[in-house]
Amino acid sequence: MPYLHAKTNGVITKEQEIRLKERFGEAIALLGKTENWLMVEVEDQCRLHFKGDGDIPAAFVEIRLFGKASASAYDAMTEAVTNIVEEELKIPGDRIYVQYEEVEHWGYDGSNF
Repeated sequence: MPYLHAKTNGVITKEQEIRLKERFGEAIALLGKTENWLMVEVEDQCRLHFKGDGDIPAAFVEIRLFGKASASAYDAMTEAVTNIVEEELKIPGDRIYVQYEEVEHWGYDGSNF
């Protein structure tokens, strides 16, 4: 039950959005999850200011997952997410934050896991 929200102050084309979704779907396996349960939200043209500047492209990616993952899995996922955003959106790694949240309670289809 992972949820991945990627936001940027730049513009994301429909083609880029599809590639991001596909690549995030592959990368989520690094956290022991599958694309079958992954929900992805892609948001562009946010009022996102980083290092005092909102005109230079930046991105924030938040990942929530039911349960826990190891530190090494998070390290691998951060590297993968950074590479994906760099390659697809041309945003340098030093302008990307990745945040994780482990969720203990997760509801789906009228009940909780």
